[in-house]
Amino acid sequence: MSGTPNTNGAAHECVSNSDQSISGIVQAGSGILIYLRGQEGRGIGLANKIRAYALQDAGHDTVSANSALGLPVDARNYGPAVAMLLELGVRRVRLLTNNPKKVSAVEAAAIVVEERVPLVAGATVENKRYLQAKTEKLGHLLAQTIEH
Repeated sequence: MSGTPNTNGAAHECVSNSDQSISGIVQAGSGILIYLRGQEGRGIGLANKIRAYALQDAGHDTVSANSALGLPVDARNYGPAVAMLLELGVRRVRLLTNNPKKVSAVEAAAIVVEERVPLVAGATVENKRYLQAKTEKLGHLLAQTIEH
């Protein structure tokens, strides 16, 4: 995602989250990083993600851009990731995420989320509006990130 030019800060946040996740796993001494293909742009695909970026550059936020394109706000399916965790025998996790839907999906599979570890992207001029939309419209747990 780092090569996608846009001014809304989304690419920066994705790269930052990946880096923080890998660092957290290394620091903990063990862990699992699951990357699901086909989930680009909250499940709308890469081409539509680029169209949404254009709308964001024109003034839409990350949620209203998807809606303006007639697309779901978040079409991701976490079932495959949960299935992988169960196949690996994972029954308890420290989940590195800001997304409450990911927590709910894991808990719905009877995997105990012992701790939700926030990923802090850090608000910048470029991504502050993007992070605010994710917090206010998608329920992401980013309030501390935005305030600082």
